[in-house]
Amino acid sequence: MTDRTITPDVLLRAYAAGIFPMAESRDDPSIRWIDPNRRGILPLDNFHTSRSLRHRILHSNYTIRMDSDFSGVVQGCAERDETWINGDIFSLYLALHRAGYAHSLEVWEADALIGGVYGVTLGAAFFGESMFSRRTDASKLALAWLVDRLRAGGFTLFDTQFLTAHLASLGAVEISRADYRARLAAALQRTARFDPPGYSPSAATVSQRRIHTS
Repeated sequence: MTDRTITPDVLLRAYAAGIFPMAESRDDPSIRWIDPNRRGILPLDNFHTSRSLRHRILHSNYTIRMDSDFSGVVQGCAERDETWINGDIFSLYLALHRAGYAHSLEVWEADALIGGVYGVTLGAAFFGESMFSRRTDASKLALAWLVDRLRAGGFTLFDTQFLTAHLASLGAVEISRADYRARLAAALQRTARFDPPGYSPSAATVSQRRIHTS
């Protein structure tokens, strides 16, 4: 399949089937479908918070926003030296965002976007795509607030695609493809809200809801 045949609807059906797209680099015009033998997930009841991260949640001078600069978050994720986000992928996720399926959670310092994470929602599954930091621990702050939001909204699956050392330190684990497909099928049968009614978190509640502290 070439990138010209990939539409937002095709992309959503791919996620529902357990696969996701990547390019070799920002300059590579082709898009590959990825279906790992081992899949990274972040259990929503097992997010790890260190004492230093808890302190940043409670005391850093930042603001959390949702979907206020989705394109800015994707751009921030693509700014690293090596990235799988090419122009077509960027456009596809912007289209999913406009359709209400892709969301960003952003960390702001005054008027500066200093970190964030974005992903796709289907049923009660959140497919995390990428995150970035322009300040120390900004992406960890984004994940802490995101996990709290996903739990409040009724999500049951947080797909991280791969397991990295960074994600493992926050509680992510690796599972088999078969296990992932079973969890995905169950999540797709449920409904969840990225903007749950009445949800109004504070730094205190986000820090208190963590399960593991070291």
